[in-house]
Amino acid sequence: MNASAAVAAAVVPAAGRGERLGPGAPKALRELGGVPLLVHAVRALARSRAVGLVVVAAPADGVAEVVALLDSHGLDGKDIRVVAGGATRQESVRLGLAAIPADVEIVLVHDAARPLVPVEVVDAVAAAVRAGAEAVVPAVPLADTVKRVEPNPGRPEPVLDTPDRSTLRAVQTPQGFRRATLVEVHAKALAEEAAGGTGAPPVTDDAGLVERFGGKVVVVPGHEEAFKVTRPLDLVLAEAVLARRRAADAY
Repeated sequence: MNASAAVAAAVVPAAGRGERLGPGAPKALRELGGVPLLVHAVRALARSRAVGLVVVAAPADGVAEVVALLDSHGLDGKDIRVVAGGATRQESVRLGLAAIPADVEIVLVHDAARPLVPVEVVDAVAAAVRAGAEAVVPAVPLADTVKRVEPNPGRPEPVLDTPDRSTLRAVQTPQGFRRATLVEVHAKALAEEAAGGTGAPPVTDDAGLVERFGGKVVVVPGHEEAFKVTRPLDLVLAEAVLARRRAADAY
């Protein structure tokens, strides 16, 4: 892998609404410490020397707004591009991928709703791909006991079994990929969708697409501060983490 190909590009799908945080602005534009989640997430990627380009997939009707937002927060020193995203996360990633130069061989995909991922996690994911992995996810062990149930919304749900917690991990982002692998699985997913699907459970991340089509995914250590801001309580926790970092001059 030549030097330029070893520098990663990152895609940030940020076209979703994020209803679980309540009505209002799209989740990526909600503020944390007076700064939108999206800006925090892009900054987290831009801090990594492993990342040379960040592509943000914005709402189709909000590209100019996101460009202005990123410009207003002084995100200098890295190539940051904004493209129109799609109706789904998968489509937004695919559109972001299309904006990455052909000579880039490593691609990271990061949730805008994970604004506080430490730079060492970004570095570790990129390094694992550079070392030969085709797909890499950062993850942390589970603290809670997990039960597998028979879904029965609104009513008591029968427990089917209790998986061994030591074999389970909570997956985070950024996830890292060989660019060719990511392009291939997205093309296969698009063809599968056009053919009417397979009835398989929906895939919720890009590593899941790699798994579905027979690829190998490996795990590197994640970080407790790379949690996803999905509900109002998550935002409260994120504010506390950010305040601690600022007090320690670590941000």
